[in-house]
Amino acid sequence: MHLAVVLTLFVSLTLVGLGALLKMQATKAADYWGSELQITVWLCKDRDANASCLGEVTEAQKAAISKVIEDNPEVAGYHFETKDEAFEKLKETYVGKFDGPNSIITADDMPQSVWIELKDPEKFEGIKSAVSGLDGVSDIRDERDTLGPIYSAINRLQWGSLGTSLFLVFAAILLVANTIRLTAFARRREIGIMRLVGASTVYIALPFLLEALVTAAVGVLLAIGALVAFENYVVQGQLASQFVFIPWVDWSQVQVAVLLVAVLGPALTLVPTVVLTGKYLKV
Repeated sequence: MHLAVVLTLFVSLTLVGLGALLKMQATKAADYWGSELQITVWLCKDRDANASCLGEVTEAQKAAISKVIEDNPEVAGYHFETKDEAFEKLKETYVGKFDGPNSIITADDMPQSVWIELKDPEKFEGIKSAVSGLDGVSDIRDERDTLGPIYSAINRLQWGSLGTSLFLVFAAILLVANTIRLTAFARRREIGIMRLVGASTVYIALPFLLEALVTAAVGVLLAIGALVAFENYVVQGQLASQFVFIPWVDWSQVQVAVLLVAVLGPALTLVPTVVLTGKYLKV
């Protein structure tokens, strides 16, 4: 029974951690590319490929662009992205390639941009036509058709892993309850003797709590090992090297998932143990 609890905890906690990583992956990709509710307006820069751009966008042009965006009913919000912010995103995607003073690309080579959040992803033609002819606008990126399937796949994986993990978490709780009941039944004579000599409920329940803690610790360690292996061998070892244009989750996000697993594991075993020992330890 203890082995079954450990294995169920291991699988369920691993899926919870993977679900959290997938959620953070979707958020990180949306921050870099823009979500399905966003379009990106690239502003003019020096030596821009767009022939209509006569140089770097001016503050007056940016103010005019802001006014048009603010007055458009399709817009839920917007923010400007500076050259430095765009360059930092590039360096995060291509780690180590554009660092140092001799980099072939610098922050001055990056365009400024405006990230526009839409109220409705299906209603975007008005804002696109409104900003496309403005002075200082170089190009408009609307990659919802390309990125939509990627976000949908990530979301399906995320909810699928979380749904399966919730089912297994429920199974783990039932296994913990059954383990306590069987253990209490097997030790009923010892428990009765301890009652007769005046042992308190806490003293009698302590071995059960220690067993639950050890079970949780083993399950948590196995789940953490699986998450670390997934990040090291799958994400960093395979995906990040093959799809360098995608910003993948890194070790800081893995630490968040590990913390979630480390908190959830003991809670799944200790809480049912505390609740049920009072019932099953009555002799």
